[in-house]
Amino acid sequence: MSDSPEKRNTEKVNLHARNQHRSLYDFKALIAVCPELSAYVAVNAFGDESVDFSNPEAVKALNKALLKYCYNVNWEIPEHFLCPPVPGRADYMHYAADLLAEANEGKVPRGTSVRVLDIGTGANFIYPLIGNHEYGWRFVGTDIDMEAIQSAQRIIKSNGDMEDVLETRFQDFPTTIFRGVVRAGELFDLVVCNPPFHASEEEALASTRRKWNNLGTKQPAKPILNFGGQQTELWCEGGEAAFVRRMIDQSVEIPARCLWFSTLVSKKENLPAIYWALKQIKVKDVKKIEMSQGQKSSRFVAWTFFSEQEQKEWALKRWNK
Repeated sequence: MSDSPEKRNTEKVNLHARNQHRSLYDFKALIAVCPELSAYVAVNAFGDESVDFSNPEAVKALNKALLKYCYNVNWEIPEHFLCPPVPGRADYMHYAADLLAEANEGKVPRGTSVRVLDIGTGANFIYPLIGNHEYGWRFVGTDIDMEAIQSAQRIIKSNGDMEDVLETRFQDFPTTIFRGVVRAGELFDLVVCNPPFHASEEEALASTRRKWNNLGTKQPAKPILNFGGQQTELWCEGGEAAFVRRMIDQSVEIPARCLWFSTLVSKKENLPAIYWALKQIKVKDVKKIEMSQGQKSSRFVAWTFFSEQEQKEWALKRWNK
């Protein structure tokens, strides 16, 4: 999360201009909508209220409060599942909206005519919740973990007005990205993805140890993942690079069925291989969108099989009826 106790910001100017989380958290308001958060709030070294970001329960309570206060969403996830930082996930949605706007005379398309496919949506279902609230988009979230799908379905049902616009689909084949979940004739305006970062549990735990050190917190014998996460959420064979390469290779199966494919890329050293893979499949355009949250930088890479003129024709046909 961005409000770690090391550095005090009165405004997070590095977040997207439309991001609701640019200011310091109003803990009084957050506790009002989520009383359980109060157990985790304390005054930090700068005299500001904050939470212990090394405590997964504190992070989860903060997420629950933010989603209720900012997005009017009732949210709960099972123990040990990934609990992603809300501000950074919101940034992805806002920058993706800007990407779509480029084909739409600079205007962000809003409403249910925009359909988004979220690959590996997870138990937290975070992108559909934010994207639907902020822009009214429809989402299909896919995952290879049935427990994650069931969690996402519970979130949808606990927010009854979302059942017509948010959907989940179970992916039976772990190494398949699109086949089996994209139906015949189905079109999507955008694909988003938060791929598994690591190649093994050991690599994930090493990353967690670095985070604990950065937070200045004493580590237990086996570090706790402060944002949680199950195996399929945090690591896969070959790690992020292999997953994104597989996603790129399989996007050629549906080149005319989606305007923009995109994925987060947490490790910048993976970018050269990603660009090389995209060159091999002869995409028409590639964009890298940089993002940052506090002292952490991230990015997503997007690619399309449509020319600039074809993108404009897509926008006119689908969003401006």
